[in-house]
Amino acid sequence: MITQAPRGVQDWYGEAMHKRTVVEKIARDLAKTYNMTEIITPMFEHTVLFQRGVGETTDVVQKEMYTFTDKGDRSITLKPEGTAGVMRAYLEHNMYAQPAPTKLYYVTQAFRYEKPQSGRLRQHHQFGVEFVGSKSPLAEVELITLVTTLIRKLGLKDAKLHINSIGCKNCRKTYNDALLSYLKQHEVELCPTCRERMQKNPLRVIDCKVDACKKVVADAPRTIDYLDDECREHFEELKALLNELEIPYEVDTGIVRGLDYYTKTVFEFVNEDGFTLCGGGRYDGLIHEIDEKQDIPSVGFGMGIERILYFLEKEGVELPPQEPVALYVGILGKEAKAKAYKLVNEIRSHGIIVETDYMDRSVKAQMKYANKIGAKKTVIIGSEELAGNLARVKDMETGEQTEVALDKISELF
Repeated sequence: MITQAPRGVQDWYGEAMHKRTVVEKIARDLAKTYNMTEIITPMFEHTVLFQRGVGETTDVVQKEMYTFTDKGDRSITLKPEGTAGVMRAYLEHNMYAQPAPTKLYYVTQAFRYEKPQSGRLRQHHQFGVEFVGSKSPLAEVELITLVTTLIRKLGLKDAKLHINSIGCKNCRKTYNDALLSYLKQHEVELCPTCRERMQKNPLRVIDCKVDACKKVVADAPRTIDYLDDECREHFEELKALLNELEIPYEVDTGIVRGLDYYTKTVFEFVNEDGFTLCGGGRYDGLIHEIDEKQDIPSVGFGMGIERILYFLEKEGVELPPQEPVALYVGILGKEAKAKAYKLVNEIRSHGIIVETDYMDRSVKAQMKYANKIGAKKTVIIGSEELAGNLARVKDMETGEQTEVALDKISELF
């Protein structure tokens, strides 16, 4: 057990780590072009933040959170998602005093106790964005265009935008009454969890993955038919903007998202097998839930890094390979070791990837090792090369050798 990681977590190294780094870099670089700045929030928060922000009736809060009592007898939770922590930071540091909007992105760890499966782990990583301060549907469009561009840059082809509107607290009450009335007619067909959900938050039943419940909700009333004028206008403007930008979408009334803080727009990018690559939407009431003195509109999304990597592999997408070792510096004799390593350090200062011998191998063994690690060029440094400030750099692919001054080696790259 001591040499085996707990179930549902993953060690990152080698090729998998390289691919994750590539995906995260593409995401970070893209977010910067949208004038978004990075934020890092703590790995854990006070439990009440997620109870109020995410929602006590959600599966996340009821079943999936890693919660413990610390030595100060405080209830602490490892963050199950990124949004609530970012909003807490936004309020704590008075970011609302700055010119609106505030656009923040993050790459963060998240923890959920659930059954591990492909692309979904108990400790996973999310790329997400929070766009705070705008009521305009252009805020949603900005995030949708960002995700659309990111998916294209990553090379994923099988991902389609699905959108819906779940209204606001004003029209939600009318909808909840209609939905509850419908669900009561089919209560015996629902799973035990949904029988409880329908009393506290009937909208959550729409999101149930149990087959029997999915059959029931197939004919249930839909939020889009109960929108008030403001929510309907917001949704129509969103669709008009997407049409103008020629971003294809499907209105999917089955999307309600799994967290209580969503209002109006909800969206997902879904592949042909029905797996969600990214989910997000608007949550104009979230900040008010966390701090009743504030009422600031927000929109955002979260995207699982592991899930993206899973589908990149499934679709056979090749990411840029890891940058190879540019130069292997072989060391001939103990007397040359210090000065040879000084040369290694100097070449590295130019941003060149350099490797050398740490195992006191023979020159023949060093060259064999250089070949194994895929070094593009090699050079042997001994007392003779040091005395004459001259060495032969060998191209490992062509076998061609170039005589060059030691202090000029970096100019070959």
